[in-house]
Amino acid sequence: MNSQNIFILGIESSCDDTAASVIHNGRILSNVVANQKIHEAYGGVVPELASRAHQQNIVPVVHQAIKEAGITKEDLNAVSFTRGPGLMGSLLVGTSFAKSLAYGLNIPLIDVNHMQAHILAHYIDEAGFKKPPFPFLAMTISGGHTQIVKVNHYFDMKVIGETIDDAVGEAFDKSGKILGLGYPAGPEIDKRSKLGNPKAFKFTKPKVDALNFSFSGLKTAILYFVQRETKANPNFVEENLNDICASIQHTIIGILIDKLKKASKETGIKHIAIGGGVSANSGIRQALKDGEQKFGWTTYIPKFEYTTDNAAMIAIVGYLKYLESDFSKQNVMASARLKI
Repeated sequence: MNSQNIFILGIESSCDDTAASVIHNGRILSNVVANQKIHEAYGGVVPELASRAHQQNIVPVVHQAIKEAGITKEDLNAVSFTRGPGLMGSLLVGTSFAKSLAYGLNIPLIDVNHMQAHILAHYIDEAGFKKPPFPFLAMTISGGHTQIVKVNHYFDMKVIGETIDDAVGEAFDKSGKILGLGYPAGPEIDKRSKLGNPKAFKFTKPKVDALNFSFSGLKTAILYFVQRETKANPNFVEENLNDICASIQHTIIGILIDKLKKASKETGIKHIAIGGGVSANSGIRQALKDGEQKFGWTTYIPKFEYTTDNAAMIAIVGYLKYLESDFSKQNVMASARLKI
C-alpha cells in the first residue's frame, strides 16, 4: 500500500454541528463546520431539530470540504464517520450518508468512536503542536463527558475515571442558567472569569471516590447560594457576576486538576493531554500549563479548532485505522452510548 498518498474524508454529526474534513497523510486539508444556531433559543440542543438541520447541511458541508481540499471525491481512499456516542437522530444522518458515499465510490468505510477521536486529535500533523508519546493520560471534557483515560496506544485505551452524574460542560451551562446567562454558558463564564476574583466566593468540592467526578452537588450548591444572596440583595448577581463566574470556574478547574494529579501519581504517568469542547476553556489550559512547573508534567493541548466537535479528529482516526486496514462493514449501526 502506498502510504504516501492517502486521502480520507471525515464526517462528524454526533450532536448539533455538521462537519466534514479531508486529511492527506495525517495533515488536514480542509475542516468545515456548520453550526446550528437554532438551539440557542431553547437553552440546549433539541434532538429533533438537530437531526433535521444535519439533513440540510450534510451535502453542502461535505461538498465544501472536498472542494477546499483541492481534490475530487474520486481521489478519496476511504470515508470515516462518527458512529457514536451522541444523539441517535444526529448520528443516523452522518452514518447513512457515509455508508452511501463509500458504497457509491466503492471505497472502504471506517467507523470512529467520537471520544477516542477527541483524544487522537493530538496526532494530526500540525506545525507547532507536539504529539504525546505512549502511554499518556487524556482528560476528555465536554458537554456530555468527563473522563480520565489511560492511553497505551492509538486504539488501546482504558477509562480510569469518569463522572457519576453531570459532565463538566453541563456544570458550566447549568451554572450559567442559574446566573441568567445564555446557552452555551461555558465561554461566557470563561470570559467573565478573567475580570473577576476567583477567591471571592467559596464552593465546596464534592468528595468522590477514586478517580471519578461529580458535578451535580456543585450545581445545587451554586443554586442555593444564588437564591440565598438574592433574597438579601435582589441585585446580587448583577453586582457580582464576574466574581461569581471566576469562583465557579476556579472550583471546577480545581476538581479536574485534583483528579488529574491523583491519576498521574497512581499511574506514574506525567504526559497529560486534554480533549473535548471544554478544553477550549482558557482557565483549564492555564491550569494544565501551570502543572508543568508544579508537578513536572508535560502537557498537550490541541489546536483550538480541534477541541470542539469537528471532523478533522474523525479524519485522523480514519487515517490511523486505514493504515491498519481496520474497515467497517456496510451493516455497521450508529450507537448513541458507544464506549471507549
